[in-house]
Amino acid sequence: MAIRIIFLLGVLLVAGFSIWQRSSALAPILEPLPQDSMIQVYFNHSQAAVYREPYRQQERWGDDLEEVIVDTIQSARSSIDIAIHELHLPRVALALRDRHQAGVAVRVILEHDYSQPWSSITPQMLAAMEERDRTKYLEFLQLADTNQNGQLEPSEAQTFDSIFILQQAGVPLIDDTADGSKGSSLMHHKFVVVDKQVVLSGSVNYSISEVHGDFLSTQSTGNANHLLKITSPALAQVFEQEFAEMWGNGVGTSPTHHFGLQKRYRPPQQIALAPGSTITVQFSPTSSAQSWYESVNGLIGTTLDRASRSVDMALFVFSEQWLSNILAMRHQQGVRIRALIDPSFIYRDYSEALDMLGMTLPSKECRVEEGNQPWTGAIATVGTPQLAEGDLLHHKFAIVDQHIVISGSQNWSAAANNGNDENLLVIDNATVAAHFQREFERLYQGASLGVPDWLYQKAADLRSRCRI
Repeated sequence: MAIRIIFLLGVLLVAGFSIWQRSSALAPILEPLPQDSMIQVYFNHSQAAVYREPYRQQERWGDDLEEVIVDTIQSARSSIDIAIHELHLPRVALALRDRHQAGVAVRVILEHDYSQPWSSITPQMLAAMEERDRTKYLEFLQLADTNQNGQLEPSEAQTFDSIFILQQAGVPLIDDTADGSKGSSLMHHKFVVVDKQVVLSGSVNYSISEVHGDFLSTQSTGNANHLLKITSPALAQVFEQEFAEMWGNGVGTSPTHHFGLQKRYRPPQQIALAPGSTITVQFSPTSSAQSWYESVNGLIGTTLDRASRSVDMALFVFSEQWLSNILAMRHQQGVRIRALIDPSFIYRDYSEALDMLGMTLPSKECRVEEGNQPWTGAIATVGTPQLAEGDLLHHKFAIVDQHIVISGSQNWSAAANNGNDENLLVIDNATVAAHFQREFERLYQGASLGVPDWLYQKAADLRSRCRI
C-alpha cells in the first residue's frame, strides 16, 4: 500500500510539474511597457501578453489584435469608416454588423480582389485562383464547414464569411472598382476611424492568418504585425479626408470615387498630440511627375536622414533604391544600421538588402537594377528573423534614434509609392518608440544575419552565366 501511495504521489507530482511547465511557458515573459495615453501600440507576437486564440483555441503569446479592433468598433456611437485591404476576421464583421444595426453609420472600402464573399466561390473560380488565394480559401472552408459535409450552409456563412455577413446586413460597401476602372494597383490601406475621434492603423490586414495564424497549422502564430490605436480628432479628420476621396458619393459606380493616381496630391501633415509628441501623416500614391522628396517614400527618406545614432528596420519589402542611398550616407556618418526583412523578399535581385550587404545579384534575364549602388562599407547587421513555417515578417516599421517611429501600411517600394492607396505615420514619441524597439530586439535575437553561403554561390553562378 505504501509503495502504491508513493507511486501515485509521484504520478501527481509529475503531472503537476507538467501542468506548471505548460502554464509557466504561457506566462508573459516580459513586463508590459507603459502606454502613451493617446497612442497605444499592440503586437501579435508580443512576449508581454498571453491570450487564447479564438479559432483554434490555442493559448499563445501576443496581443489579441482582433480583440483590440472589435473593442474599438463596439465603442462607436455615431460612425465607423474602415478602409482595409482584406477583411476576413469574422468577429470584426459581426461587430460591424451589430453597430450598423444599432444605427451607427458604418462604411467599408475594400481591395477589389477581396471584396467577394468566400461562400460565393465556385469550383471553377477556385481552380483559376493563384495558389496563395486558393490556400486562403481552403483554410476558410476548414474553419467555416463546422458540420464537415464539404459545403457551406447559410448558417455557417452567416457566422464565418465576413463579406457575406456585411452584405446580408446591408452594410454600405465598395471596392476600388467603384470609380469605373478595373481597380487601382492596390487598395492597400489598413485603417479604421471611429466617431471621428479614434484611428486604428498599422501593418495588419484583417485576416486570421495575419492576426492569429494559419488555421491548418498549429505551429503558425500569424504574420508578425502591429496595430496602433490613436485618439486624436485632428488625426481622425485627416484620415476621414482620405476616406472621403475614395468613398465619393457612396455605393455604386461614380466619377466621384477617387483611387490611386486619380487622387489629388496630399503633402505631409503634422499633428501635435502633446508636448514632445507629434505625428506626421501622408498618403500614397504620388505621381512620378512630382519630386520624389514630396512622396511618401520621400517622407521616409527625410526621416531616416535625421538619424544621428541608430536606425532599426523591420520590413516586409525593401526595394526603394533612394532609401538605400540615404541609409548608406547615414552609415558613413557613423549611424548604426540594422535591418530585418522577410525571407521571401530579402535576397531577390531588386532587394536593397543586397546593397547593404555589398552585393549585386543579376536577375534571371541578366539585368541589374537601374541605379544599383552596393554599399562600399557593407554591413552584416542585415538578415531575416526566425519565424514559424508559413508566417511572414509583415511589419513596415523603422525606429530612428530610439524616439521616432515610421509605421503604416506602405511597403518600402516604388510600387507602393507610385500606385497604391497607402498611409504612412511618422511618430515622434519616445514611449511609443520603446514598444517598437522591444519588438525589433525580439525579432533580431536569433536572426540569420549577413550573406548566406548559398547566396555567394548563386551570385557567382549568375555572374558567370551573364558574363558580368
